[in-house]
Amino acid sequence: MAVRPARPGDEEAVRAIRNHAIEHSTALWTETPQSPAEGAAWFAAHLERGSALVAEVPGAPGEVAGFAVYGPWRALEGYRHTVENSVYVREGSHGLGIGSALLGPLVAAAREAGHHVMIAGIEAGNAASIRLHGRFGFENVGTVREVGTKFGRWLDLTIMRLPL
Repeated sequence: MAVRPARPGDEEAVRAIRNHAIEHSTALWTETPQSPAEGAAWFAAHLERGSALVAEVPGAPGEVAGFAVYGPWRALEGYRHTVENSVYVREGSHGLGIGSALLGPLVAAAREAGHHVMIAGIEAGNAASIRLHGRFGFENVGTVREVGTKFGRWLDLTIMRLPL
């Protein structure tokens, strides 16, 4: 699995993965797909920060199978040393180790950038993501019940934390 820093030209593949998650899962708590302009702005902020990685499809260089990003956890300066991560794998590519291939280097990049803690906010029913983060040492610090809605139902948010 080739994992590399994201670069210009990856934004449409990343946006397609995000939009699929928006439309078909509870991983992103919005029902509004990202427009090309919104996706480009979101992606540009990660490129500028150097906080985005992509995994390429084995044997198909340049074809994105998944991505991982980290960004500010909260906007106030008191939180400036804490980041939150997101890891997404293209539909049809789950269970191939892509999430693991992305999360390790993402944690290392955040550590090298001088961050202190990485947070993962995961829909409580997403057992695969909770297991993935647990394998990398994230501790489950609690679940906040019914703090979001999607697809006509209440969602619980599990918070996981990794000291960097």
